[in-house]
Amino acid sequence: MLSKPLRKLGFLTIGLFDEADPRAGHESTLRLVELGERLGFDSAWVRNRHLQFGVSSPVAVLAAASQRTSRIELGTAVIPLGWENPLRLAEDLATVDLLSGGRLHAGVSAGRPMGYERVKAALYPATSDTERFGYERARRLLDCVRGEPVTAFRGTEGFESYSDRVQPHAPGLGSRMWYGGGSLSSARWAGQHAMNFLTSSVVKAETNTEGSAAGAAEPDFAAIQLSHIREFRAHHPDGDRARVSQGLVVIPTDSATAEQRARYEAYARIRLPRTAAPQGPERLLFAPDLVGPCELIADQLLAHPAYQEVDEVAFALPFTFAHEDYEQILTDITERLGPLLGWRSG
Repeated sequence: MLSKPLRKLGFLTIGLFDEADPRAGHESTLRLVELGERLGFDSAWVRNRHLQFGVSSPVAVLAAASQRTSRIELGTAVIPLGWENPLRLAEDLATVDLLSGGRLHAGVSAGRPMGYERVKAALYPATSDTERFGYERARRLLDCVRGEPVTAFRGTEGFESYSDRVQPHAPGLGSRMWYGGGSLSSARWAGQHAMNFLTSSVVKAETNTEGSAAGAAEPDFAAIQLSHIREFRAHHPDGDRARVSQGLVVIPTDSATAEQRARYEAYARIRLPRTAAPQGPERLLFAPDLVGPCELIADQLLAHPAYQEVDEVAFALPFTFAHEDYEQILTDITERLGPLLGWRSG
């Protein structure tokens, strides 16, 4: 029996493309967003990749998607702010939000850019050793998006009129800012700054959580993720009503061909060893991919302690599948899995 029916159903894609033909991959991503709207998804989210073969400019892609859809919410999950100027990003986010009719959900994260030593000379040639990549960068973005002054001057100079805050201003966007976090500190900061919280299939195994500990032999992903959700809500002005979205990798096989099922299972099997123990110096712990019939996946989700705390999701699509595979997965999610979780298309 469902205690909390799923209220919002979304999906997340990396927007993979071939280096020799990048337009085709970007077009595929836009077609998936259009398909998601037709199928009834509440939201479509685009990942961010720099110097790789996935979407590097999700804001630009979602600007295009906003003109090819009318209802589905459009999200970034997430923009790493170490690559961005907060004021300029705020201008772009507000522009896309207005173009979409108030459908943008901007997910961001703080932190040092991946591979910074390799890219810093190109990214910040004059200031690479003095740049700061902490939460202050996210706070600056929030202030810009929410309409705080960024200059002391407002008025006319010659024939030109100037604003003291970022323009255009999108009034509702400030309440649709999301922080993508996998640690207690990120969860706490997001709550304290009245953001929404995106959880994914990666957390830091950093703390004791209901029998699971950073030093334990078998850290429990679900228990750690649950602790992050509760930490976020404990520090958010909305408390238990604060919005959290969970983003596990979900691959239903109900309408898949035998060949597709074999590939899906092989994909999950190759990735499974990394879920057994924390990885690397940051002790990153990965959730297993959920692959199989929708009834099995629904049972796994309903038994997941962190899933039990949320009523919206953005299920992540695998990185390397074909467009036809994504169509099958998205169709099964809306037609079979969603209803099993209590979701109804709006």
